[in-house]
Amino acid sequence: MVNINEKAPEFTEDAFVNDGIKKISLKDYKGKWVVLFFYPADFTFICPTELGELADNYEKIKKLGAEVITISVDTAFVHKAWHDASPTIKKIKFPMLADPARRVTKAYWTLIPEEGVSLRATYIIDPKGIIKALEYHDNSIGRNIQELIRKLQAAQYVNKHEGEVCPMNWKPGEKTLKPGLDLVGKL
Repeated sequence: MVNINEKAPEFTEDAFVNDGIKKISLKDYKGKWVVLFFYPADFTFICPTELGELADNYEKIKKLGAEVITISVDTAFVHKAWHDASPTIKKIKFPMLADPARRVTKAYWTLIPEEGVSLRATYIIDPKGIIKALEYHDNSIGRNIQELIRKLQAAQYVNKHEGEVCPMNWKPGEKTLKPGLDLVGKL
């Protein structure tokens, strides 16, 4: 299994991006924050709600210096067909990685072998390729994109401010904590 503060597994696979199909690798994004957004399959029910909301917030995520890569076990041709058929998916500007051989879903432990699809899972990876946050959901539970953005902002904050931590529900501009110092006299 891959864990927090470990190196994210590398991959090179086809992706549908900018109306075309091209190979992308995780190493292409070295020096940037990366959000890997695993989902079960194209042409499904919850997936377009998540991906549509992600597309609506993509510019905000990019302004944070991060890139989004969505991943399912579909081929890049199926991603293109879904993009061409759905007004919601047509909004997507980030790469839609194809993983029909299940190499990436296996490497990140998101594959449901009995079903051949991925769990809903999200990984936040820092510019050095280290996993800073991960989240798994049952496929019947959609994710909250605003919470994803908040987690990304918190991960970036603590990355730049050694010795500080972000408490529950922290948002940029709010008070952080300094372990040890903030507890003195409160116990």
